[in-house]
Amino acid sequence: MMEKGRLEAFSDGVIAIIITIMVLEMKVPHGDSLATLQPLIPVFISYVLSFVNVGIYWNNHHHLMHAAKHINGSVLWANIHLLFWLSLFPFASGWMGENHFAPIQVAFYGIVSLMSGVAYYFLAQCLIAVNGKKSTLAIAVGKDKKGLISIILYALAIGLSFISAWIGLFIYVVVACMWFIPDKRIEDKLADNNPE
Repeated sequence: MMEKGRLEAFSDGVIAIIITIMVLEMKVPHGDSLATLQPLIPVFISYVLSFVNVGIYWNNHHHLMHAAKHINGSVLWANIHLLFWLSLFPFASGWMGENHFAPIQVAFYGIVSLMSGVAYYFLAQCLIAVNGKKSTLAIAVGKDKKGLISIILYALAIGLSFISAWIGLFIYVVVACMWFIPDKRIEDKLADNNPE
C-alpha cells in the first residue's frame, strides 16, 4: 500500500495556492475614500463565499485522510480530480464578482461547485473501496446523504440561476452553511474507536 503523507502535503500546498490566487483577484482600488471600495463589494462577496467553500473542502479532506489507513493509484487520481475542480474557484469567483452576479457567471460558479462536490464524493468512495466497507471511514461516511444533497442542490441552483441569479447564489450559501457546521461523523467515529 502507498503512503498517504505525500498526497496530504501536495493537497495542502495546492489548496493554499488556490486561496492565495483568490485574494489576488481583488485589485487594490485607486483613491483615498471609502467610496472607491464600493465596486469591489461583489468581488469581495464572491471571495468570501469561495474562501469558505475551499476551507470546507480542506477541512473535510483532512478528516478523510486522517480516517483513511490506505491509499492506491485510484485515490491519487481521484484526489487530482478534486484539486482540478477546486483550482477553478479563483476564476469562477472572480468572474462572478466582476460581473456583479450575472446569471451565466453564477451558473458557471455552480458548475465548478457541483463538479467539486462530485469529485469529493468520488474521492470518498475510492478511499472506502481501498480501506474496506467495515473501515472506520466507511462507517463514518455511510451513504453520505449530506454530500448527495449538496450535489442535488448545486444542480438545482445552476438551473435556477437563469431564472434569478440571486436564487442560485442563495442556494450556494445554503450548501456552504450546511458544511460550515463541522461534520462530526468522522471525528466521532475515530473517537469511538480510540477512547482515552
